[in-house]
This record gives sequence, C-alpha cells and structure tokens, in this order.
Amino acid sequence: MNDRYESPLSERYASKEMQYIFSPDMKFKTWRKLWIALAESEMELGLNITQEQIDELKAHADDINYDVAREREKLVRHDVMAHVYAYGVQCPKAKGIIHLGATSCYVGDNTDIIIMTEGLKLVRKKLLNVMNELAKFADKYKEQPTLAFTHFQPAQPTTVGKRATLWLMELKLDLDDLDYILDNMMLLGSKGTTGTQASFLELFEGDHEKIKELENKIAHKMGFEKCFPVSGQTYSRKMDTRVLNVLAGIAASAHKFSNDIRLLQHLKEIEEPFEKNQIGSSAMAYKRNPMRSERIASLSNYVMVTALNPAITSATQWFERTLDDSANKRLSVPESFLAIDGILDLYLNVVDGLVVYDKVIEKRLMSELPFMATENIMMDAVKAGGDRQELHEKIRELSMEAGANVKQKGLENNLLELIAADEAFNMSLEDLQKTMDPRKYVGRAPEQVDEFLSEVIQPILDENKELLGMRAEINV
Repeated sequence: MNDRYESPLSERYASKEMQYIFSPDMKFKTWRKLWIALAESEMELGLNITQEQIDELKAHADDINYDVAREREKLVRHDVMAHVYAYGVQCPKAKGIIHLGATSCYVGDNTDIIIMTEGLKLVRKKLLNVMNELAKFADKYKEQPTLAFTHFQPAQPTTVGKRATLWLMELKLDLDDLDYILDNMMLLGSKGTTGTQASFLELFEGDHEKIKELENKIAHKMGFEKCFPVSGQTYSRKMDTRVLNVLAGIAASAHKFSNDIRLLQHLKEIEEPFEKNQIGSSAMAYKRNPMRSERIASLSNYVMVTALNPAITSATQWFERTLDDSANKRLSVPESFLAIDGILDLYLNVVDGLVVYDKVIEKRLMSELPFMATENIMMDAVKAGGDRQELHEKIRELSMEAGANVKQKGLENNLLELIAADEAFNMSLEDLQKTMDPRKYVGRAPEQVDEFLSEVIQPILDENKELLGMRAEINV
C-alpha cells in the first residue's frame, strides 16, 4: 500500500517476532485466554458454569471471527463488547458467562501487562546475545593496546578489549534493571469498575476469600505469580513508566556504543561491517559511512524521549481512572518496544561484524606513546643519578617542542630524539626505544578483561545459554 502512512518501525526496523507481540492477533487471542481463565476460575470456585462451556470456549480460543467483531463494533462502538459478542456467536452454550463480573480493563489492562512482559522477554534475549558477542570481542582483543581518550584527547593507553568491557558493563546494568522489572510484573487481576471488586463480591455472595482466590487462579493460569494488591479500574500507569525507563536505559547504552564506533571509524581504527555492494554516499563513492551506528543513535534518541510519555500519563491520571491514557499508550508503548528491538538487532549486527585495523591502532598509539612514557623515562634517569625536579622541567620543555613539531610543522613526534640528545638524561636513543613497548603502559587492562568476563559476565551467559546463538537480520 503506497497511498497511506506506514510506520517505519514495522517496515524497516523491528523484527517480525516483536511485531507479532504487539499485533492485533496477539491482543485478541490473549483476550480470549483471559476470558477462559476467568470463567474456569469462577467455575472452580463454585459459580454455575459447566465444563462443557469451558471446553467450548477453549475450542474457539484461537480461531477469532474478526469479521463478526468488526461488524458488531460498528454497531455498538465498543471493542470489548464487540469481541464478547463475536466469541458468543462461536460459543452459543457459553455466551452467557463470557466476561462474567468483569469490566473492559479486565481484558484490556491484563493483556497490556502480558504483552509488555512478552516484549521484555524478547528484549532480554536480544540483550543477552549482544552481551555474548561483546564478550567474545573483548576476550579476543583484551591484549591489543590502543590509545585511550579522555575528553577525546590522547590519554594513557588501554586495550581494545578493555574498551569493549565498558560497553558490556553498561548492558549488564541494563540487564539487572530488566530482570528486576520482569520479576515484578503483575497482572491487574479482576478488580471491577473502580478497583473495589464489588461485582465479584455480588457474584460470590460476599465470600471475600473466594474473590482473593479468584485473582490467584487467574494469575497462575496466565503465567504470573501475583496481581496488583490494589488498583483503581486500571493498573497503575506507573508500571508503563518503569517498563519504558528500562528500554530507555538500554537505548542510552546502545547510543554510547554507537558514538564510540562512529568516532573510531573516523579514526580508521575500528569499522562497523560494510557490505560488498553497500553505497556509503550518493555523491562520494569512496565513503564508508557508519550508517548502522548512526541508526542506533537515531532510534535510541526516539526511545529515550518516548519514555517521557508514560511518565506524564502516570502523573496526570485522575482518581480511579481517566481515559486520556489510552491513545498515548497505544503509541508510546508498542513503538518503544519496536524501536528497541531494531536497536538491539543493529547492535548485534555491528558487534558481530566489527573490523579492527590493528596497524592503524598501533601507528596512532606509537605516535603518542613517547609523551606517555615520559614519567617512566624520568624515573629511569633519576635512578641513574639525575635530579627529579630538573628532569621534570626539561621533559616539559622538550615535550612542548615535540608537540609543536607535530602540530605546527606536521612532522613526526621526535620527543625520543630530543631526550637522547640531552645529556641530563644520560640515555641513548636505543635505550629510550626499548621503553616504547605499548604493553608496558596498559596497566591491568588484560587482567581486568579476564576477571570481568569470568567473574561477572560468563556466569550470566552460562545461566542463559539456551537463549544464545541469535543472528541479526537488518532489513535496510
């Protein structure tokens, strides 16, 4: 269809798996599962509902007569009642007990929680796969010295693998947050029109224990441990805020990674994958633009900003319920999930195909290393009988001279030659060059990578090994 708007999140970015989770089919099939859980629980607690009625409902749980529901909704202008009617057409014996005692939020809100939970599970799976690939990358390059940057200015060396652990650490924090939210997801339950369960108190003739057990049964039948202990007509919209904040956190981590990759690609040290027939620029044929990392940044901005929507919605709800949440929820929640899904696919694709140019990395590091080695050189000269304060001033002066040669004259860094020519240091150029092994200046970076991966990351990956092994497909 080219004559109407279609969301780029569906057309270009999100996987089919995530799109199905937020599809109408998933929504309405979940409604029917909730109606079955409600009727079955009510039967088990003594209401006049038969197994035959339950079996009839189960027989038509998945073959939804959408045409009947659409026609009915045109007449009654109410989506839930239209689907109650359509289900009843297929289940004539059970139609009188469908949705018994419930309000629309019984199916609407419980379904929202179920769908977000399924979405979080898929996000978790993809997040773990990104972490797995980053762990492999960090381990492979844990001893590869590289110039580190603070303020994007040359700083003490690190290793390529150690830098990757910084990206990985942020994802580990995101996983902690995600697991906390998943562990605390709960259904609305069966609360009635203002959350007081008055309709169910009527159904069960004042038996409070049965009403409490009803919620427990529904929760367990739907795969949850618990329901909200108290609510108005809806579950607290604070839950949407918490969920989207987790997605925004992942987006922030992905954005940071994409920034670093784009800067490294500018430096020609590390590049994201670039396919044989890929075009980097319509005008400049030689270009290899980091378009995947740029797309990660773009989508991440969207997710982080969209997280404001449920926060504002939650803050402005009135008493037991208003309906000014509905339209916003329909947009902000699914689109955040579809966007983070696309981000993680891109992240996985980029990490899986990163290209490391070790010669470029080495050349840049070696051009700066003499400056970073000055403290070691000074200490060696002091050991040989030199005056520390005098040597410090001389190294400062020579460093300024070498820096001017590089910046103002475009020459190579000749700091070592300048030091060798100064008798105060009593060191030959050969002696000085022996100090230029980059591995002497990376500190504990390789060991930190080993310890972090073995003590922190690998236990997580081992515990979730059945979820690993994904490959990311990028549509465009």
